[in-house]
Amino acid sequence: MQTAGKTSTPVTAPLREAVLKDIQGAVRLSIAYIGVSGGLLAAVARLGSATAQAIAEAAGQDAGYVVRWCDAAYAFELLDEQAEGFVLTDLGRAFLPDAPGTLMPFAVQGVLSAHMAERAAGLMGSGERPGESVLAERETILPWFGPMLEAQFGPAFEGTILPALPVYARAAERGGFAIDLGCGNGWYLMRLARAYPNLRCLGVDGFEENVRQAQARAEAAGLGDRVRFTKGDIYGFESPEAADIIALNRALHHVWDEKERVFTILHDHLKPGGSAVIWEPHWPAERAALRDPKRRMVAFQNLTEHVQGNHFLKPVEIAEAFKAADLSPEIFPFMEGREAVVVGTRL
Repeated sequence: MQTAGKTSTPVTAPLREAVLKDIQGAVRLSIAYIGVSGGLLAAVARLGSATAQAIAEAAGQDAGYVVRWCDAAYAFELLDEQAEGFVLTDLGRAFLPDAPGTLMPFAVQGVLSAHMAERAAGLMGSGERPGESVLAERETILPWFGPMLEAQFGPAFEGTILPALPVYARAAERGGFAIDLGCGNGWYLMRLARAYPNLRCLGVDGFEENVRQAQARAEAAGLGDRVRFTKGDIYGFESPEAADIIALNRALHHVWDEKERVFTILHDHLKPGGSAVIWEPHWPAERAALRDPKRRMVAFQNLTEHVQGNHFLKPVEIAEAFKAADLSPEIFPFMEGREAVVVGTRL
């Protein structure tokens, strides 16, 4: 006879080994994250080969912590040891933020996921949903949130989405004005501005850190005359002129509870012929699709979005909201249908 909540079937050795492999992978990401956020991996890359003390000095970090990080990074094969000191392995080098195809986003996402899981566990009893502030609760995470998204989605935007959507070229042909609401570190507008030198761009974000990063990057890239950033939100921003493009990149679900108000704002700030361009994770129509290994993360992210007061959307929901706001919708699926861009044009 089984007791409720218990099972007589023992945990098998293969299952235990599989879970052990999972936890070691999660710990490896945590070690890589410390190396990324603390500048330790970058310091080793600059030095070539160095002692823990030299790494600590180069990164401006405490030597006691760095000695122990080096041991952990060596154990998890991010560092090797030579006679003159530690060197990066190929795996360690792959986590460098500027490495081609960098693994940095996985390290940041791993630590952010653990933080959000702990918050979800603690809030589940009360049902409280504290909102966007949870992203800023860990001070080392927020500066890497924009770079994480850029590394994950910047290449897809530049290589696939940008050439596939005619809305960008249409706006550029008339020397247009583009706004990105929830712009993060500015990566979207900077890529857009480089692709279309006739466009002028304004990014708006609620986090001062993101605005600071974005403006500094635009100036450093020589785009400061056409791309600028300001702190604000979708409800209170006042555009200096009607826009040819208003973009919300993976941001609409953050304001969906006020969708009627949001889509009215989009409509009223667009020129005739201008378009709202909304990029969102594609929440599947059938739950079974979430078992696809390429879609699994979106199921967990939807749980963490609930902590922030949000949930992911189906493209048809966005298209219907466009219609209700007198904007003509088009749906463009990307990344094997895991992402969708929905364009709503003011006629």
